[in-house]
Amino acid sequence: MAKLGVNIDHVATLREARRTYEPSPLDAARECVAAGCDSIVCHLREDRRHIKDTDVILIRELIDTRLNLEMSISPGIVEFACKIGPDQATIVPERRREITTEGGLDVVRYEPRVGKTVSRLRSRGIAVSLFIDPSKKQVDASIRAGAGIIEFHTGEYANARGAASRRRELNILRNSAAYALSRGLEVNAGHGLNYDNVRDVARINGMNELNIGHSIVSRAVFTGMRRAVADMAELVR
Repeated sequence: MAKLGVNIDHVATLREARRTYEPSPLDAARECVAAGCDSIVCHLREDRRHIKDTDVILIRELIDTRLNLEMSISPGIVEFACKIGPDQATIVPERRREITTEGGLDVVRYEPRVGKTVSRLRSRGIAVSLFIDPSKKQVDASIRAGAGIIEFHTGEYANARGAASRRRELNILRNSAAYALSRGLEVNAGHGLNYDNVRDVARINGMNELNIGHSIVSRAVFTGMRRAVADMAELVR
């Protein structure tokens, strides 16, 4: 049975639209935990466009649920992660002008730098996941870089037009997951998953956890965070 990680970045995005103190990512995390999520996910970007250092610190100190910190390999961000010690760090690509993370990390291209970061984080007792596109070459590079966990970028699946394209992308995810599992990796997935498309990904054999943010926060506007998380958790499980 797959688990659910809830990404609360978009709660912080709403707060930053007015540069005020509400809505609080900490309060959102509390609601997610009360609804039964398995982890809280947040992305501390280099430009601090939504989640701030203080958000991560408060969630780490006050929320008794696994914290998955999404992050780049920027030295300052790595140093911060080592200092606060999230349960898991997920290394993602990061570009300043993107609205959200677009595509997986190219571990093949940046393997030495990624490997150095993985080693540093793991030396602090932090589990490390690499956010990658579903391909064997990226899986193999992730293993060489020392990661024990990978998270497949599901954007191509989520954005596929038509049933045939959706099936093709789902098969790519299934085959990539089977390959990663055969190599001893833990397999997660996320990006663009919503209440309409999540079930098939959750049913992929060996899928450990799905990390979902925008869709949940969007529904929470109408139903409240606790109900939105509970509804997604039911679909995932």
